[in-house]
Amino acid sequence: MAYDNGALDATLAAAAGDDAVLVRELRCAFIESAERQLDLLRRSRCDGNWTVAAMRLKGIAASFNAEELLAAAENALAAAPGDPVVIRQIEAIVARFSR
Repeated sequence: MAYDNGALDATLAAAAGDDAVLVRELRCAFIESAERQLDLLRRSRCDGNWTVAAMRLKGIAASFNAEELLAAAENALAAAPGDPVVIRQIEAIVARFSR
């Protein structure tokens, strides 16, 4: 799936209108929330914690219309806790949103 920052930007613009400060704040909130769940995924040692973090990440992605992150969160739900491939995928996606 190709990275598409446009959907996130459109969602932020729809929520904040022409308020550039609010758009920045919402983007920061999105990134911080995604990073928090990514950290929880990295530290998960059981199915329950992994699933909760993946579901929260999926909710964040859906709320902000971040389709690539949503797909990665769904991959996490299907993967074993601590799956390094899934974690690297999510890390790369979150890093691209941070740029």
